[in-house]
Amino acid sequence: MKTAISIPAAVFARAERLARRLKKSRSQLYSEAVQEYLARHGSDHVTDALDEVHKNDDRRSRGFAEAAARIRLRETEW
Repeated sequence: MKTAISIPAAVFARAERLARRLKKSRSQLYSEAVQEYLARHGSDHVTDALDEVHKNDDRRSRGFAEAAARIRLRETEW
């Protein structure tokens, strides 16, 4: 898809130099940059990461974590 965007001249110049150095087209560079940005900042990324952590949740280890948290709370001055 073709699109037109406005960016500061300094950013454009740096992107041009990087594209030449990486031997990539401007379109490829911008496409990869936007994909990386979306991967890092998209809300799905956070949800997916949390789902992955909890996918292998072991109930036995949760009991340990809960017990450790209770001990820590008792030791904490409120």
